[in-house]
Amino acid sequence: MSARLLVAGVGNIFLADDAFGPEVIRALEGRPLPPGARVRDFGIRGMDLAYELLGGYDTAVLVDACARGHRPGTLSLIEPELPDRATGGPPPEAHGMDPAKVLALAAHLGDEPLPRVLVLACEPEVLPNGDEDIAPGVSATVRDAVQRAVTALHTLVPALLADPTATPTPSLSGMPG
Repeated sequence: MSARLLVAGVGNIFLADDAFGPEVIRALEGRPLPPGARVRDFGIRGMDLAYELLGGYDTAVLVDACARGHRPGTLSLIEPELPDRATGGPPPEAHGMDPAKVLALAAHLGDEPLPRVLVLACEPEVLPNGDEDIAPGVSATVRDAVQRAVTALHTLVPALLADPTATPTPSLSGMPG
């Protein structure tokens, strides 16, 4: 059986640079990834993503804005530690789900181990806080990072389809810093 890979855009299109994930997925429409990769914009639908992660994928690449203290527009490839399957207790909270909470929920729901998860993250420049109004549209800095992320995925995805355990190092060229 060939490897199955999920590329999932995560983020809120109404909160400025938090829309990075959905913007990358939209940009991939013009430059599709190879067969074997399922590309989907999950936006803020964390529950849907949690269930999708249980769909038998070898690898999942989450594309998201992530404040890590780098210069805005910086791309990073992160391999988070996956949660163990929850034993007993209530399921994780399903509201306001960030990727860590989505992974915890998926681990709680599934009987099988989660797929390998990588996060292609972009350092945001503009993230409104909860008290601010809706701010649709990403900053120019993050918009520039969208095409670099698409290029990185075109390196990363074929390598992971060939070997889900590979440690690919896509070029995150042009990244600030």
